Amino acid sequence: MKSSTKDQVAGNIHVLKGKVKEIAGKVTDNPRLESEGTAEKTGGRVQKKVGQVEKVLGK
Repeated sequence: MKSSTKDQVAGNIHVLKGKVKEIAGKVTDNPRLESEGTAEKTGGRVQKKVGQVEKVLGK
């Protein structure tokens, strides 16, 4: 598997995990968990975008 594809898949996984943490934080009224989820979601989106850029550049 190419590096760009791995980054996109890993990014999607982090976005999904972030969403779960964010929702769990809201349900349990845990602002720390909610902010961790938001941060992980953002990191996943960045990683996914890096994979897309690498794909365009042919890496």
